Amino acid sequence: MLPEYIRWLLPSVADLIFIALLATLLFTSLSVRVLGDAGIGWHIRTGQQILGTHNIPRVDRFSSTMSGKPWFAWEWFYDLLVGKLEASFGLNGVVWFTAVVIAATFGGLFRFVLSRGANLVVAFVLVLLAISASMIHFLARPHVVSWMLTLIWLWLLDSGEWRGFRNRSERNRRWAWLMPELMVIWVNVHGGFVVAFVLLGIHWVGALWAWLRTRSDQIEELLAKNFARIRVRELTWIGFLSVLASFANPYGWKLHEHIYSYLTNRFLMNHIEEFQSPNFHGLAQCCFLILLLIAIAIMVAYRREVGLVRILLLLFAIYAGLYASRNIPIASIMLVVVGGPLLKLEWKFARRMSLVESTLRGHLWPTVAIITTLLIVASGGRVGAQQLADARFDEKRMPVAAVKYIASQELKGPILSPDFWGGYLIYRLYPQWQVVVDDRHDFYGADFFESYLKMLHVEDGWQEFLLATRPGCVLLPRNTALANMLRQSSAWRVTYQDDVAIAFVPAPTP
Repeated sequence: MLPEYIRWLLPSVADLIFIALLATLLFTSLSVRVLGDAGIGWHIRTGQQILGTHNIPRVDRFSSTMSGKPWFAWEWFYDLLVGKLEASFGLNGVVWFTAVVIAATFGGLFRFVLSRGANLVVAFVLVLLAISASMIHFLARPHVVSWMLTLIWLWLLDSGEWRGFRNRSERNRRWAWLMPELMVIWVNVHGGFVVAFVLLGIHWVGALWAWLRTRSDQIEELLAKNFARIRVRELTWIGFLSVLASFANPYGWKLHEHIYSYLTNRFLMNHIEEFQSPNFHGLAQCCFLILLLIAIAIMVAYRREVGLVRILLLLFAIYAGLYASRNIPIASIMLVVVGGPLLKLEWKFARRMSLVESTLRGHLWPTVAIITTLLIVASGGRVGAQQLADARFDEKRMPVAAVKYIASQELKGPILSPDFWGGYLIYRLYPQWQVVVDDRHDFYGADFFESYLKMLHVEDGWQEFLLATRPGCVLLPRNTALANMLRQSSAWRVTYQDDVAIAFVPAPTP
């Protein structure tokens, strides 16, 4: 038995996972990759707009084509957080927050499956696969908060499951009543809150099945059946309260209608890259596939211990992960939760390490890591003369130099760039200039994007979009089809170009 002070001071494996992820994402070149999605730009500016006006925006101010039209800023709470962090600490603050959330999610995932009886080595390997599968989505975007909230939701649901009358914990069951309060946060952070109701429904169906199917011949079966009946009632009320809590957003029921219409729009779903099925030629996708096959193999090998809830969670994870690449992280988390606790390999070393891990409770070092890294970020990322944190947009992916040049010019009219650069332009140039389009696909709608994509791919009628939007500057990736077409057009002239981007302005009329 370890002395009490050692149990508080010795870092657990979960703590080490947290610290390693936090340091890697904040202090290495991955900090630049975390800012690989330009959408964080408009999230930051939206949050700072909220801070300045003390109001959640109802109409758009960033776009020339949609200016003044109703806009659902449905991730406003996340925007508020990153807007404040950027104003206080610059982009290092945004990356720090993202790194803390990601590290807490996967460190917590390891702790969760270990507490449910998983072998330490197995848990570590599965979590490592989940991290590897999710790395392509390690981006400063509100979806990372949804990962953490999904894990917490699964934890709360699992805490109320039946594990025999000797192990039944009334205190653990009461934790599940926190879910409606958690929903109030989730619905104002990210549209992934809809996953919560799927998970809740799965556990409700599992409890109902256990209630209807469990026999009552023996005392254990009778207690389990009675517990399942109580569980159905509890989850029904929790679900009802969670649904009510989901209306605690600035838009009420209209938010649900908006998200439904967005996710069921076939044109947008078929043309937005992150909603496409994963391409398994990539390393991250291969790691997800390996994790998926391992989870299925574990379920087959231990099928006698597999209940309906695990089967439904597995099916949902398979469907979500294979339907859209953006779902891979949440699907990976569910696969680890489903498969990890079932695989019981009797290794003496792993059993001893698991025992030691379960006795460590201080979690001092993650707290120290959070405070220390925040102090470093607050000092500009420096420790003495050493620059440790240097978060910035990648000059090879974003038009950094081109936008710097544009900012020094006196342009007339909005700036047209690909939607995947729009958020960066908003971050750098708003409010001096508006953009024609950015990556708020739900806001612009299918008709707008159909016309935009026709222009971007230089299809028949491609000039109609330019004539309709009348941009004062067109900023494009160099050597794209549209850039080559504008080079040959007498209506446009090149005003700037580098290895990443090329900028056009309307040619003066004779």
